[in-house]
Amino acid sequence: MREERLIERIRLREKQPDRTTTEDPKRIIASVLRYLQKVLNTRQGAVQIADDFGMPDLTDYLRGYPSSLRDVEKSLRQTIIKYEPRLKSVRVKFVPQEENLLSLNFQIVARLAGDYPDQPVIFESQLGSDGKISIRG
Repeated sequence: MREERLIERIRLREKQPDRTTTEDPKRIIASVLRYLQKVLNTRQGAVQIADDFGMPDLTDYLRGYPSSLRDVEKSLRQTIIKYEPRLKSVRVKFVPQEENLLSLNFQIVARLAGDYPDQPVIFESQLGSDGKISIRG
């Protein structure tokens, strides 16, 4: 498994040509986090590589709130599984937040695929009222 996606490796190789190829799970997780931030904030149909790349428009789901929360969880999970192969056993769970009623919070729990199958990965994500998804590790 590679720590970074291809473009990240090319840029890093230009900056640090003598860098070793030893993988670090923390760097893999940081790269996954950056990539998920991009994928989950891309709307389906917005890129030419695939019509279903990214997330569907969540405003339709949010009209049915709170009964549609399972659909949002499912959509997040399916997108992560399809477009982030460095993660396996992905679970997404809604986490209620009483203090912030204008956003929805989800916990993403997974494991790294490849050489670090026992390495747990936990991200906290927040779907804001503007439709943007923020993720932190």
